[in-house]
Amino acid sequence: MRKMTLPAPAKLNRLLHITGRREDGYHELQTLFQFLDHGDTLHFRQRQDGSINLTSTLTGIANDDNLVVRAARLLQSETGCRLGVDIHLDKRLPLGGGLGGGSSDAATTLIALNRLWSLGLSLDRLAVLGLRLGADVPVFVHGRAAWGEGIGERLTPVDLDTPWFVVLHPGIEVATPQVFGAPQLTRNTPPISMTRALQEGPGTWRNDCEATVRRLYPAVDEALEWLSAFAPSLLTGTGACLFCSFKDEADAREILAQTQDGWHAFVARGCNVSPLHQALGLL
Repeated sequence: MRKMTLPAPAKLNRLLHITGRREDGYHELQTLFQFLDHGDTLHFRQRQDGSINLTSTLTGIANDDNLVVRAARLLQSETGCRLGVDIHLDKRLPLGGGLGGGSSDAATTLIALNRLWSLGLSLDRLAVLGLRLGADVPVFVHGRAAWGEGIGERLTPVDLDTPWFVVLHPGIEVATPQVFGAPQLTRNTPPISMTRALQEGPGTWRNDCEATVRRLYPAVDEALEWLSAFAPSLLTGTGACLFCSFKDEADAREILAQTQDGWHAFVARGCNVSPLHQALGLL
């Protein structure tokens, strides 16, 4: 039996601009993706019978709808592979949190099974397959902090500062379709260049979804007010998670110790190379 245990790290959108809406209903974005040294963990055991079996600490999502299972089946169908796998998912990242947990799980599955099943697909090919599962999957497959455009799939690697982050989840799940469907959502931010965004730096970065999410979800608004009292804070993705950064881990952990009951928070370091790719020596 061949086995692997691999991380599926969280991501932050340290900047998120919405520059337009496409005819297919998707939105044109500009964003800065960065990974965290915190996330889910997946355990893989190869099978010979072609069966895809998932067990998980996550409840409320049918296995057939889980991106882990969908990624494994997509890889089978695209390659004709007759091998199978038992997968166990240790879920740490919240659903509807804006941390990319499901997309990261899918990317880890694609990369792990490409190795376990000896398929020999390139990261570029896996990213193309991953895009069929979700717009955020390619950045997790490529494993580099990146400037993203389009729906987030056109990626240019970048090196960002790597502070310690306090990430706060206010105990609710945000529905991404509700946010992107809201009439008041900003959809006309003028595009900027990657060079300009990086030159202007973190002090100028914002998330165009934030005002809408705060209006729709009072719990996010309350949590952001609280966190912003300690340091400039932003929403990641469409939320519900919020984050702020510190140079020193001790300062971040001091804030962590003060979070309220009903909130979930953690401290993590920003990473320009995904912990998954570090573990496998891919970059």
